[in-house]
Amino acid sequence: MIEITPSLSIDPREIVESFILGSGPGGQNVNKVATAVQLRFDVRASPSLPGEVRARAESLAGRRLTKDGVLVITAARFRSQERNREDALARLVELLRAAARRPAARRPTRPGAGAKRRRLDDKTRRGAIKKLRRTKPSED
Repeated sequence: MIEITPSLSIDPREIVESFILGSGPGGQNVNKVATAVQLRFDVRASPSLPGEVRARAESLAGRRLTKDGVLVITAARFRSQERNREDALARLVELLRAAARRPAARRPTRPGAGAKRRRLDDKTRRGAIKKLRRTKPSED
């Protein structure tokens, strides 16, 4: 089991890895060996994820989520296949940890007395400046 949080873990069998030719560092080796990793995790069908974590994970995934609800993470940062696998898995765990955190509830607040006073003073000052710009009617 891959531990996300102490109360949440996913089964490694839910993750599908495929290796693709990667660009980036590697010299001539990059053209011959499939070192880049494409990790797929079905967020919508995962039995390990509770509903609220699933919804937050889908919103956090953004463009990395397919229409079918599969999260696709491509890692080609390193020259070796093993390090790219570790990188892709670490990025998946990081995303799921972020999704597992419950966002803090927003408590509506009101502006304080000082803020109200400053706002009204600024309005008065601005009005006075505009009043000075007015042309005075001619006395003819």
